[in-house]
Amino acid sequence: MSTERKRRVLVVDDSALVRQVLTNILSRHPMLEVVGTAKDPYDARERIKELDPDVLTLDVEMPRMDGLTFLGKLMKAHPMPAVMLSSLTAKGTTTALDALDLGAVDVIGKPVADQAAGLERMGLEIAQTVYAASLARVGGHRPPVQAPPSLASLAARAKAGRALIAIGSSTGGTEALRQVFESIPENLPPIAVVQHMLPGFTAAFAERLDRSCRARVKVAEDGESLKAGTVYLAPNEAHLTVGRHSVGLVAILTTGDRVSHHLPSVDVLFDSVAASCGAHAMGVILTGMGDDGARGLLKMRQKGARTLGQDEASCVVYGMPRAAFMRGGVEEQAPLGAIAKHLVAWCERDT
Repeated sequence: MSTERKRRVLVVDDSALVRQVLTNILSRHPMLEVVGTAKDPYDARERIKELDPDVLTLDVEMPRMDGLTFLGKLMKAHPMPAVMLSSLTAKGTTTALDALDLGAVDVIGKPVADQAAGLERMGLEIAQTVYAASLARVGGHRPPVQAPPSLASLAARAKAGRALIAIGSSTGGTEALRQVFESIPENLPPIAVVQHMLPGFTAAFAERLDRSCRARVKVAEDGESLKAGTVYLAPNEAHLTVGRHSVGLVAILTTGDRVSHHLPSVDVLFDSVAASCGAHAMGVILTGMGDDGARGLLKMRQKGARTLGQDEASCVVYGMPRAAFMRGGVEEQAPLGAIAKHLVAWCERDT
């Protein structure tokens, strides 16, 4: 029997009904305990001092101070895991990404109409998200990243169309991917990525990364050729796989059942890369809850690919990298700040 203690949750929302619904949802999780609620950030500040919660849920639109402003202040003064509730609208999508930039561990899409019933339908997902966030390690600042210079020696080999980098991530992965992609040159081989995200957020996330990175970042399209200098994100609700055609490597999108509890699944991507690229690939597994990608990364390694896992100290949640390491799929572990250097070194040596 597990001796792990229940994680203490503070629910912050200006709606009494939403506070009650979230309290009911979270209290049904065997490892969560709602220790209090707050109606606005000023109330939350006092409750945090009084109750010392492990994690809080935080609404965006609240009186006296909005959730983003409070989150920014909280992460500077008292860093702790936070899950934001953001409406499922275009404005909400931008807000959600801003929240992740400020240090939120994850975002829950808040229904626009009939919020109580909508939140109840999402109950299991909400509870699992908050529990995963409660285990996260958070800090009060984002470390700076510096992009390396373009490497001419990579350009010709990247254009040869043989090599590919595949990356999987989940909780904490949006920030991890930002750090990696802002630190790589623009002429690496194509990079295929599965990041578990709330539906509707992937396109906005890709656009934001594309503005800050040297490489091009986009959502993968079915049948498109994978080109050097481009990062391809799996879209919501579709598995991303890699196939080899006469034109070279191509992206193939498929819908269907969840694999390893996810759609898109890291395991599905890694399985396809193992089959299509063999030893001409590198697999990377970053921070995240669960074990998606562990089986597929082992398959990549067995096919001769190089494999890398983010180390425990730099993970927000050391779940997916740990599962992959324990299964034998991780050849080497490295801190997040060194991942980009490993990618460049592999490309210089093996592509």
